[in-house]
Amino acid sequence: MNLDELHSQVARGEDSSRQFKRDATNADGLAAEMAAFANSEGGVIFLGVGDDGSIPGLEFGDVARLNQLVGNAASQNVRSPLSVRTENVAVGQGRLVIVLQVPKGQDKPYFDRTGVIWLKSGADKRRVNSREELSRLFQSAGQFHADELPTKANLDKLDRLRFRDFLRDAYQRPFPEDPEALRTLLQNMNLAAENGMLNLAGVLLFAEQPEWIQPQFILKAIHFPGNTIHPTTYLESEDFAGCLPRIFEGAMGFVARNLRKVQAGRGVNAPGLPEIPMAVFEELLVNALVHRDYLVSAPIRLFVFENRIEIISPGHLPDNLTVAKIRAGNSNIRNPILVSYAAKGLLPYRGLGSGIARALENWPAIDFLDDREGCLFTATITRKPDGAMPNRESGSQKSSQKSSQKIMDLMGPQSGITIAELAATLKLTDRAIKKQIEKLKASGRIKRVGPDKGGHWEVIK
Repeated sequence: MNLDELHSQVARGEDSSRQFKRDATNADGLAAEMAAFANSEGGVIFLGVGDDGSIPGLEFGDVARLNQLVGNAASQNVRSPLSVRTENVAVGQGRLVIVLQVPKGQDKPYFDRTGVIWLKSGADKRRVNSREELSRLFQSAGQFHADELPTKANLDKLDRLRFRDFLRDAYQRPFPEDPEALRTLLQNMNLAAENGMLNLAGVLLFAEQPEWIQPQFILKAIHFPGNTIHPTTYLESEDFAGCLPRIFEGAMGFVARNLRKVQAGRGVNAPGLPEIPMAVFEELLVNALVHRDYLVSAPIRLFVFENRIEIISPGHLPDNLTVAKIRAGNSNIRNPILVSYAAKGLLPYRGLGSGIARALENWPAIDFLDDREGCLFTATITRKPDGAMPNRESGSQKSSQKSSQKIMDLMGPQSGITIAELAATLKLTDRAIKKQIEKLKASGRIKRVGPDKGGHWEVIK
């Protein structure tokens, strides 16, 4: 960092990533500041800069003392020890500023020497006092997941018919009638805690009445007239409770009832099509149920307005995930147990990071808002005026043409590529790939040379 960059940083003032200290004499106080940064998103402490933004700097003797203090604080007064970096910047008249960079911690939570956990709160720091905040720190470090949380639900709360059918369909095994055998099985399947009670995943997936045990984890759906939330006026309102598959089915039904139907070039006697493909809501609702933050005691909200539909999930995107990254197909598993069981057929879940991409492919007019201050993530699906679907057919045709071209581009240098490999690369289903291949073969743009196994593709130019 040069002097101009230092002035630029200081001119921005103190915030959650920058702090100014004219001097430091106490290792415990400095360790608390480091722990707060490490437990948050990391940051920089400028030693030799006043709270008012003045830059008096430090004498050379102070620099040597402070570097020793920094080393001791980071290695001995923070649990676990931190690896920090310092840089000296000359500010004139033989004086220096120490730029102390504290990285985002990989071993959260970090304590000071007295056992206090600190978090950044704007330009200040504060103690962690709640169990929820502590759990979230462990969660962000990958040491804990909310769906592992034990509940107060004993095995008598299990929906035995639902769980029996799942065991039969997914594992081809019978339901254990012996209570101890059932308890052991649920623990081995990560659906019960060590104390024998159902964990949160077990409740959400297989409890008979999950809303009696965890009443906050439901979905609230409201259809408002116009384009704003009204406290008392609505066209339809319903709360969906029960296990996650039941919530999903209820929410999909609510969306289907409240979408406009359009003919889209079909005959007047043919049933109308939803103004927005239902596959869009299938992907977004599954994502909301599986990836929401279950450490936040709040329901998922589904709001239908005249010009848009909003799906609001408790919890912002985890770790360093951003809206740009999820649009590109990146993901971060917040609830691994729920994800694993959704992938076993309890919900139409098709793989990490592909749901958002599929939703956008079906309906590009979707915006995402990651509200870190409000701890919310919102997907907004724009509706066309009066249920019109301009360029719907054209958009579908362009998407199909784009997929066809990508398939040929992959077949060119990789003539032995399989349908499964094409589907994985393009984030499409095997069925969609086969459909595109049949069209390409019918139009004479590709042909198969040899048998299905051992043959290869030839792109015809």
